[in-house]
This record gives sequence, structure tokens and C-alpha cells, in this order.
Amino acid sequence: MPSTCIVPSGHSVFSPIRFTSSSAFPSSQRLKPRIQTKTVPSSLRSPSRVGLVVRAAVSMEKETPESERPPTFLRESDGHDYAASSSSSVRARFEKMIREVQDSLCSALEAVDGGAKFKEDVWSRPGGGGGISRVLQDGAVFEKAGVNVSVVYGVMPPEAYRAAKAAPADQKPGPVPFFAAGISSVLHPKNPFAPTVHFNYRYFETDAPKDAPGAPRQWWFGGGTDLTPSYIFEEDVKHFHSIQKRACDKFDPTFYPRFKKWCDDYFYIKHRNERRGLGGIFFDDLNDYDQEMLLSFATECANSVIPAYIPIVEKRKDTAFTDQHKAWQQLRRGRYIEFNLVYDRGTTFGLKTGGRIESILVSLPLTARWEYDHKPEEGSEEWKLLDACINPKEWI
Repeated sequence: MPSTCIVPSGHSVFSPIRFTSSSAFPSSQRLKPRIQTKTVPSSLRSPSRVGLVVRAAVSMEKETPESERPPTFLRESDGHDYAASSSSSVRARFEKMIREVQDSLCSALEAVDGGAKFKEDVWSRPGGGGGISRVLQDGAVFEKAGVNVSVVYGVMPPEAYRAAKAAPADQKPGPVPFFAAGISSVLHPKNPFAPTVHFNYRYFETDAPKDAPGAPRQWWFGGGTDLTPSYIFEEDVKHFHSIQKRACDKFDPTFYPRFKKWCDDYFYIKHRNERRGLGGIFFDDLNDYDQEMLLSFATECANSVIPAYIPIVEKRKDTAFTDQHKAWQQLRRGRYIEFNLVYDRGTTFGLKTGGRIESILVSLPLTARWEYDHKPEEGSEEWKLLDACINPKEWI
């Protein structure tokens, strides 16, 4: 939660997982819930850009462990002169932003946890680029928290570019050099009343293919922040969505309703006919606005994670819970994993293209479960959560 090879889509390109399994809920809670379902658009039921298929590996060098953080992962040719070309300036300022957000969020999470510290891995690539992966495990509050940043240079084959950017099928063959930078985080608290949160913000550029000299450089922004609780506290969900709306409204009043729906549609587990959680905002391939405005917008969204999430986890981290509550949390984590490994564009892209596996899978929780044919009792708190995942609501 929710990034080593940041890609132009989906979750993040970001640890091994261990699962627990047992049978658990009393039979009274296995009744089939009569939940009204909404019609799912055909674009979500059929193969689409969400189902990313890459038939050829992206050419990227393997990472090299580093003993300390460098001042920048940018190639020297990109420079740090803000008076340089706009693209170089955006690259430098986006990297600066994501590293500052990583530092501030990790400090805030360590303060909430009250003891555990992040383990940090720094890595680089010989041809340029690198990243900082930070993971906190088995803390007092957080079972697992990952906050990763990366700056990556590589070359995409045309098949990968078409899959990632929905480029025309008849695009002229040729390798496509690319630059990608991003931050991705997934935070899994221990307490089942404290929600999981994921966010990811990224910037992506392609240069002209070798066999298409003079072709324009393409760029776009993507990302989002979404909430995945096991139990619904309406004041928490409203607070979270209000912070997302406030960030959006500073730039365009159409952003929140547009990106809220995009989030509900993207984090959809098709084989379950339910959403992964209670949404937030999500956008991808965004380049139809001024580049400077979108850089400021991505910065605002990334800086909104702490005020949106930290007050909620502080409020719920010490709430008393039972084994039944914990078992339900484990089942919901199973849904989280199903989405990430089956549908998430960023995760599937990273697995198919040789990204750093520890960073790709850091979004997964330490523990989860799958119970055969579990159905929460209608009207229960568990049922209410499932109902909201099947039938997305307007929270504000």
C-alpha cells in the first residue's frame, strides 16, 4: 500500500506473504445475504485496459543495492536546473516531491505506531534511476506498512507501450524509451477497526522510438488514494472522502466526482462482483490539462494522505475487538490480495516485466484467509461493509 518499477497504470509496482487459514465464523453468520446488486458496465466485465497483458519484457537493468541515499536518482543529463526544459524540470520536481512525502509519511506512521521503525533498502540501476523502499513490519499498530519511491529509466517494446497506453495496434514497431517516477504505499493496521489505505502517485514520460525520429515526447500523470476498511464508521469514511474532495476542488470542481467514480470502477473485483473497499479518488493517463497544474494537483493529493488517514487510525487503533472481528478482517484482506494479483495493472505489469519483486509485492498483508462460501449474516456489521462494496455509495 501501496514502488519500484513505477508504471503508467494502476496500483504500484511495488515481500513475501504468509497466509493463515482456518474455518471460523459461527454457522449463524453463513446465511446468504440478500444484497441488491447494481448492473456492472460491460466495459468492466470484458477485457479492457484494466486487464493489462504484456507479451514482451521491458528492457530494464537489474537493481544494485546502495549503502546510502543519493541526493537524486535522475541522470545527469536531466539536471536539476529548474530553468531547463519543462520536462526536465517536471522530472526533478516530481522526484523531490515524492521523496519529501515519503519522509513525512514515514515519520507520521512511526509516531502513531510508537516503537517500530521502517527498514530501508536503497537501490539503483546502472543506466540511471533507482529507488528507496521502506517497510515497517509487526509494529504495535501496523502489521505491515510499505512506503516506496522510485525513479526508473527503461525501454518498452511496442507491445508493452500499446498495453499500457492503449496506443493504436498499428503503431510502427520500435523500442520506446521511457521515464517513470512515483510513490506508492499500502498500510495494513493490526486492529480490524482501523482501515487499510493505499495511495500511489506517478509521472510517466516516453521519448521518441528509435525508428520514429522527431516523434513527440508523451507524458501523463496517474494515481489515487483509496480506503479499505473491514468495518464501516461513517464519520471516518466521510472524513476521508472530504479530504480527497478538498484536494480536488482546489483545481477543478469536476475532479472529485469524476475521479471518485473512476476509483469505484477501477478497484472492482469482477469475479466477486464487489469493490475492494470504499473508494476515494483514482485517475490515470492524465495529460489533457496544463502540465504545471497537474504537477501541483498530484502534489496536493500526495500531501493529503496524512490528514486523510492518520486521524482515523489514531481513533481506531486501540478499539477492543474479538476473534470474530479479526477473522472478518482476514477475509477482507483475501479480497485485497485477489484484486492486486489478478486485476491491478501496475502489479501485473511489474510481474510480467521483471520489476523488483520485493517492491512489487510489498502491498500484500502479512496474513489473510479464504473461507469456503462464507456469507455474513444479513444486517450484521460485516454485511453492511459487503453491501457498500457491492453497491458504491456517495459518502459526502
